Amino acid sequence: MAKFKFRLATLLRLRNAARDERRGQLAEAYRADEIIHQKHRQLAEELAAIQKQQREACGPGPVNVDRLLSDQRYAFLLAAQQGHTERQRLLLAAEIERRRQLLMEANREVRVLEKLEQRQRERHQEEENRLDIRELDEIAHRRAAPQEAP
Repeated sequence: MAKFKFRLATLLRLRNAARDERRGQLAEAYRADEIIHQKHRQLAEELAAIQKQQREACGPGPVNVDRLLSDQRYAFLLAAQQGHTERQRLLLAAEIERRRQLLMEANREVRVLEKLEQRQRERHQEEENRLDIRELDEIAHRRAAPQEAP
């Protein structure tokens, strides 16, 4: 019985490797998004703390105007950085979607080859079964032929 050999096995291995690479790229983009999201949260917390500090500084008693101006400039800086992280996340969302599409395409290419391999494997098995049956029929015919001769 001949062993099944998929002629496109090398291509299947290459497509699997490409799919794995696409998975890694998508995971990398998700990690980058998480880092940017954490930075955005950190900036929001820092901005909230500065705003609270400004409200408390405007309360009863002496007011340090220089401190308020300094805090206000810092708050503007934090708000600008927050806007920058929001824009980065929007760009990254588009990149994540692009990488997700590439991964879906790579998955489809692998599935196509896997289905082809499965169909060829089944055809090979059917052919082997057919040859086995023909061989058994010949053996049975040869055994029956001498008994019919006398």
